[in-house]
Amino acid sequence: MRLMQTALTAAISLGLVMTPSDVSLAQAPAQPPGNASTPAQSAAASAPPASPESSMPPAASSPSPKTFTVPAGTRVLLELRSGINTKSAKPGDGVYLASTFPVTIGNRVMIPAGVYVQGVVDRVARAGYVKGKSQLDMHFTSIIFPNGTVVEIPGIVNSLPGANKQTVKDDGEGTIEQNADKGRNAGETAKIAIPVGGTVGSIGGLPSGHPLAGGLAGIGAGVAAVALVSLFTRGADVNIPSGAQVEMVLQRPLILQEENLSGTSPAMIPAANQPRPLEKPDRAHLLCPPGSLGCE
Repeated sequence: MRLMQTALTAAISLGLVMTPSDVSLAQAPAQPPGNASTPAQSAAASAPPASPESSMPPAASSPSPKTFTVPAGTRVLLELRSGINTKSAKPGDGVYLASTFPVTIGNRVMIPAGVYVQGVVDRVARAGYVKGKSQLDMHFTSIIFPNGTVVEIPGIVNSLPGANKQTVKDDGEGTIEQNADKGRNAGETAKIAIPVGGTVGSIGGLPSGHPLAGGLAGIGAGVAAVALVSLFTRGADVNIPSGAQVEMVLQRPLILQEENLSGTSPAMIPAANQPRPLEKPDRAHLLCPPGSLGCE
């Protein structure tokens, strides 16, 4: 027995017999040299590198711009900067104006005084020789704010304040119509009727020695001349001079943004402690004797 233990010890020392620890080491999988890594680390190492954009947090969405609405039917007072006449105007011609009074919604100025407004002529109709009146159609296309921003504006002519020879028809198109100018037609006919009548009367009365007959002939010639002139004289043209007042009305709501109103006019906030208007003073009561006149 002692001889067997001595032989086993000698074999272990010579490496001929493996111990249990040597057996467990032999059964473990071989590891490559260098730093050992886990399967998760290997997968992360094999994945492509992330781009800088993907690593950044999502940007916050920019807030929508604040808008303001000028309702349909709003009226804007303008001043014409270039005269218009149906004798020379034609469709497509530009019309140039500027606002003369601010338009406010609540406590905010939406269209300040002094903004430029541009329009275009749509239709031109001159008066006929026998009947018909001159007419002009135009509409407004854009408005230019003092800070340089431009907005399309849906407006037509509503009225011509102060005009005494033109009217605006209520036809939804803002047609400007020239009133009948009877004085002008009478003046034109008189220029021809008087000379013609006098000439014919003198010619007809001198040979016969009857001035009365010549005068009657002259009157007849004058009447014929009036009828002839009216056939070859047009009615008056629409003539709107520079500086005339034109009132525009919005057909649809006008949408404005904060950038259109920036740098124009701040909100109008009434100051506190405004003085109240004075009450109308009462009439002094006079004491008068009974029956007197002019007393209560």
